[in-house]
Amino acid sequence: MADTEPGNTEPRSTEPGNTEPGSTEPGSTEPGSSEPKAADGEDGPPGAPASDDESGTGGAGGNRDAEGEAEATRRTRRRTRIRRTAIAVLLVLLVPLLTAETALRVNYMGDPADGTYTRNRDAMWLGHAWVDGRKDDADLAAFARRVKATGIRDLYVHTGPMEHDGTLPKSLYPKARWLVDAVHRELPGVRVQAFLGDVLATESPDGMRLEKPATRAAVVGSARQVLDVGYDGVHLDLEPLHSGDGDYLLLLDDVRAVTRARDAQLSVAAHQIDPLPGFHSFWGTVAGHPKWWSQEFFGQVARRVDQIAVMSYDTMQPLESLYGGYVAQQTSLALEVTPPTTHLLMGLPFYHENRFGHWNHAETVAAAVRGVRLGLSRTDADRERFGVAAYIDFAATEQDWASYRDGWVR
Repeated sequence: MADTEPGNTEPRSTEPGNTEPGSTEPGSTEPGSSEPKAADGEDGPPGAPASDDESGTGGAGGNRDAEGEAEATRRTRRRTRIRRTAIAVLLVLLVPLLTAETALRVNYMGDPADGTYTRNRDAMWLGHAWVDGRKDDADLAAFARRVKATGIRDLYVHTGPMEHDGTLPKSLYPKARWLVDAVHRELPGVRVQAFLGDVLATESPDGMRLEKPATRAAVVGSARQVLDVGYDGVHLDLEPLHSGDGDYLLLLDDVRAVTRARDAQLSVAAHQIDPLPGFHSFWGTVAGHPKWWSQEFFGQVARRVDQIAVMSYDTMQPLESLYGGYVAQQTSLALEVTPPTTHLLMGLPFYHENRFGHWNHAETVAAAVRGVRLGLSRTDADRERFGVAAYIDFAATEQDWASYRDGWVR
């Protein structure tokens, strides 16, 4: 409400009665006047009214002071109401948040069960340099020496991005055949999958539109194209992908028909699962980016693929213990709806950034590995088709590799 200034009241002045020269003072009469002169000690007739005193409490100035005090009181009450409202809103927001964060911290407590280590079904995302000509035999030999001592059995090699219409230019991956053959030679039993991604037009006008049948058909064609090169599978990473996207499910059905016919893998990079039921709807309303999938939708995707890798990083968690507790929660939620025939992988942050959504000091490989083990211990400790997936090779540090080996490989 806008402030209202006190109303202006002009001073009310009454001029004293004029006494012409020669006139008598009050209480006396002119000679011959019939009115008697007041006797000593008696009050004479009232004289002219005194002029208003603006500083007096009964005058117009006094009214203005009173109105000012009243307005000041109103303003004080208004400020008090605003403060109380702000505190109430803050509590409404903070109490659930603090409750949720406390739950994550508790979730990070305890000891993982014995045996919750690698099943030798881990994976790693690799950058585009492996197929565009920047990497050579020496690079692969060095990488092979590092990987041989781990549980990594799948490599998701960036081979796209696809065009928005779903097509994939062959010029993007001139050394794909070299890579596949070299990995098979240097790392027997390790599969090489073509990592195909693109931005979806879900939150901006530009991007791939899965609602178009022609676009989905072109993506299926791109999958055939990379399998023809010799890849062992197709890894799809389409973002931002909103929960409940039926067109995406149709695409997975069509691509899997192709990969099954080639005895190849179909894997996907998956969004995180709602930490609270329906949270993706709430976040989509307040931030314009739903980010999470419902647990139900995650299960629908998991049943359509051979491998599903959760991008369990970029979580907005400010502390290592909270991040680890979050990963433990995500691991449990994913295990609950992923069929045992589907290979589930939890992402590890082998990269380092400081921005809103990802704090380098909090999202560590060590915290992620411990969170994965805790979630696995509590939900399905004996799950065989389970592993971790490291993102990404070109940003990984020695500490990242050490934390992965010490905490998960043993």
